[in-house]
Amino acid sequence: MSEPITLNVGGKLYTTSLSTLTSFPDSMLGAMFSGKIPTKKDSQGNCFIDRDGKIFRYILNFLRTSYLDLPEDFQEMGLLRREVDFYQIQPLIEALQEKEVELSKAEKNAMLNITLDQKTQTVHFTVREAPQIYSLSSSNMEVFSAHIFSTSCLFLKLLGSKLYYCFNGNLSSISSYLQDPNHLNLDWVASVEGLPEEEYTRQNLKRLWVVPDNKQINSFQVFVEEVLKIAMSDGFCIDSSHPHTLDFMNNKIIRLIRCK
Repeated sequence: MSEPITLNVGGKLYTTSLSTLTSFPDSMLGAMFSGKIPTKKDSQGNCFIDRDGKIFRYILNFLRTSYLDLPEDFQEMGLLRREVDFYQIQPLIEALQEKEVELSKAEKNAMLNITLDQKTQTVHFTVREAPQIYSLSSSNMEVFSAHIFSTSCLFLKLLGSKLYYCFNGNLSSISSYLQDPNHLNLDWVASVEGLPEEEYTRQNLKRLWVVPDNKQINSFQVFVEEVLKIAMSDGFCIDSSHPHTLDFMNNKIIRLIRCK
């Protein structure tokens, strides 16, 4: 073992050996630490590399073990690909390509399950009839919720690019509401006739839209139609064995599968 070397990669410190860093002489790291390319130093005298510090752990571990080990919920393949391309470690490039093929095959066979719920809620609000005249009004509002699970993380990202919440006068993608890569919970309301726009914000009521059609989802029927349209365009089809026909027709459960 050679003397330990401390690297500062994008502000994150790593300690390793010279033999590890030069284990692939034709790589960028091999060139840097064999003296072919000059290295920079930080204020503490550590070798400085202006790249992503978090991702470097996977690259360094590959240098140590010759294995590309990624967590099951790893979500930064694009960033890892760019970093691997920078360091030009040929066996790592090949290992990443194999990993991407493996993930692609796993994504092709997928299951999508959606459980729906609906209730009626009374909403109270004030209506301005004149500059100094207000009246109290109330109306029934349909409140919807959908719990979505899919083994395909890519499909949920696709769904997130099509469905948007309308809140406080702005549209925001539902992608930011992903609890984890495989689960998504949606809660929204139908529009209420006569309810002032500012009341939706004040009462924290979100509505749901489909883009780029700019179509508001005011019923489960419309929601089911739009989700089926998106899912089937991505290769899903209705699972004939589940759920029970009555459940599907009543919009309680939707289950789709994709086999390629």
